Amino acid sequence: MAQESQQETAVIDSPKSSDPERALPILPVRDTVLFPHAVLPLTVGRESSVQLINSLGEDKTIVVVAQREARVDTPQPTDLYTVGSLAVVHKVVKMPNQSLFVFAEGLDRVRLAEFTQLTPFMRARVESIPETVLAVTSEIEALQRNVLTLFQQIVAGSPTLSDELSTVATNIDEAGRLVDFIASSLPSLSTSDKQDTLETTDVRVRLEKINQHLAKELEVQQLRNKIQSEVQDRVQQTQREYYLREQMKAIQKELGEQDEGARDTEELRQKIESAGMPDEVKKEALKELGRLSRMSPMAADYSVTRNYIEWLAVLPWAKTSGGDVDILKAKEVLDTDHYDLKKVKDRILDYLSVRRLKPSMKGPILCFVGPPGVGKTSLGKSIARALGRKFVRLSLGGVHDEAEIRGHRRTYIGALPGQIIQGIRRAETKDPVFMLDEIDKVGRDFRGDPGSALLEALDPEQNATFRDNYLDVPFDLSKVLFITTANMLDPVAEPLRDRMEIIELQGYTEEEKTRIAFQYLIPRQIEENGITAEQIEFPEEAIGNIIRHYTREAGVRNLERNIGTVCRKQARRLAEGKHEKLVVTQAIIQEFLGGIKVRSEGEIAERTKRPGVVVGLAWTPAGGDILFVEANTMKGKGGFTMTGQIGQVMQESMQAALTWVRSNAEHLGIAENFFAEHDIHIHVPAGAIPKDGPSAGVTMTTALVSLLTGRTVQPLTAMTGEITLSGNVLPIGGVKEKVLAAKRAGVHDVILPAENKTNVEEDLTPEQLENLDIHYVKTIAEVLDLALPEPSQKLRQDVGKALSAQPVGS
Repeated sequence: MAQESQQETAVIDSPKSSDPERALPILPVRDTVLFPHAVLPLTVGRESSVQLINSLGEDKTIVVVAQREARVDTPQPTDLYTVGSLAVVHKVVKMPNQSLFVFAEGLDRVRLAEFTQLTPFMRARVESIPETVLAVTSEIEALQRNVLTLFQQIVAGSPTLSDELSTVATNIDEAGRLVDFIASSLPSLSTSDKQDTLETTDVRVRLEKINQHLAKELEVQQLRNKIQSEVQDRVQQTQREYYLREQMKAIQKELGEQDEGARDTEELRQKIESAGMPDEVKKEALKELGRLSRMSPMAADYSVTRNYIEWLAVLPWAKTSGGDVDILKAKEVLDTDHYDLKKVKDRILDYLSVRRLKPSMKGPILCFVGPPGVGKTSLGKSIARALGRKFVRLSLGGVHDEAEIRGHRRTYIGALPGQIIQGIRRAETKDPVFMLDEIDKVGRDFRGDPGSALLEALDPEQNATFRDNYLDVPFDLSKVLFITTANMLDPVAEPLRDRMEIIELQGYTEEEKTRIAFQYLIPRQIEENGITAEQIEFPEEAIGNIIRHYTREAGVRNLERNIGTVCRKQARRLAEGKHEKLVVTQAIIQEFLGGIKVRSEGEIAERTKRPGVVVGLAWTPAGGDILFVEANTMKGKGGFTMTGQIGQVMQESMQAALTWVRSNAEHLGIAENFFAEHDIHIHVPAGAIPKDGPSAGVTMTTALVSLLTGRTVQPLTAMTGEITLSGNVLPIGGVKEKVLAAKRAGVHDVILPAENKTNVEEDLTPEQLENLDIHYVKTIAEVLDLALPEPSQKLRQDVGKALSAQPVGS
């Protein structure tokens, strides 16, 4: 082999081989650069390249040139770099797939000149590129040594490079040859970088370029080794822990002890056995426990499965409050905590009585509906105390996500059961009093409808098998006493409303508020503000003054707030050294609470002095209230204006009232052409507050008749009722709230539809009706007879003159 190489080298160095007119075959190669003095194995597979190798005779000289683009299968002269290596082919091996395996040795750098042949393979004349020979300076020597050191470090740290490369590189003294050897040996050097090194004739520049590449490669190699070392350390640590754990198991087995995992599994098994689960649930829990025992504590699902089993084991599947309830004691507790609320207390005592006779009965689903501050939430706590059960409260205000009620699937990260199951766990019994507060304020959006999710929980026929998404096993909620609260029922879906027993809590009268204040509010505020009953005294007149002039509400929250303000003022006086007892008088109230906040009884009498102003009654979510309806007329062409931010139904009631008045104008003493020559305007003050509903029909009719006949309304009279075109008065709702609102406002006479007489007798006590005269009517004519006394002759003349002139609208 050595002898053959020497002979062929002699041929290359012969004058014939260096003839510039001689054209040499060109072998294009992909992703490869052959450097001088380097031997490179080449796989030749293209048909043109195979023909080139087969055409070589004794002269084995060729030119190896790299392609600019490796994807080009049939390269043309423009697809090749202009600089390549003159090479000699030492050996050719035929492969089974008809390709050739060629060993070529680079001899010298050459530049392609003119191409003399393109097919079947390319031939071209070449020019030898002389290498710039530099004098060996200390700078060149330092650069050469640095390059050699970097290369040796890379070879030492690389698992793919042979250590012999370091030895070969050390034995190369010439700087140019050293750069070429290193460039050809580095697998990380790209084809374009290798070609750039081949084309650079200045040895110093070549040294600097290869030095930069080597420094970068060494940095990448060190970083790669660091990453690999860290990964290997982690793997070794994991394996070490595994081996130690296995050894520990073996030792514990020899000693007859259990490992920590087995102890946990056994504890969970005992919890499952003692939880009193139904057979179906117990089977599922033991199945999951079996999976847990076979899992490694480091498994991803281990904590998820363990949490699930713990939830199943901790729930009170069979634990109840137990014990019979004394009905008389329960009644005493309810009466102690809350004043009045007879309907609610009767319903709870009925439930307790039935439960004593039939312990297996299902818990009722009660819904307390009423204005704020009447004691709905606190009543739930009182019921739990009377029953001797745990109390759980869940506020549904602003809840949008269905999963808050039914829980998330276990597949989600951080999944938990819904709030109902969580509440049962906190109660630690399966039959607590569960209050769902503010059920009318449940939200609904793209995450689901929590109101629909409550349908199963609040249905006595279904909640015995309530299935939470997280547990995915049935849980019996039939023994739970569910109590929901709401300010109004309109936002509650009809299917949900149908599942609940509605109990309405109306507002309190002034007398009831006074009793509540003395029994509950004043003692509580005295205690909370750090004073004693001997240091402050609230006379009954003072409490009545606060109720009438500083609060207008159905409940007692504002009343308690104002009482608390007075107590705090007394606490401040005591802190300042004034130790005398404070007796709360009207002057003290005005000093502590400011001027009167609510209009007095005199306002009704004052505003109803002129014709066309009538007091109506309205229902609001905060209880009842009075509203004024004012009518006026002016010269015009028969127009009818309605203002006061009134709804569509109320506008239609106004139209019906006007139609009835016009159709009965002759009987009422109104001129026939009056409506054609005048405009009428009806206004409901407090224009910023929306108003709607048909119950103000009689009020509007009375206002129109009062205006057009000049008859003022009977003082301190209020009315409510829906009117028909034929003059009949139809029943309305919210009777108790409206009557109590009238009484709070100082009204003496209330006109109601005759069909609402039953509501008054059932919902209102004689104490609440004290100082009130209730008048029941069937037609609008009866209303006018009660509300509008006959005017004097002089008043009729004055009204006639006023209507014939053009009055100024109010």
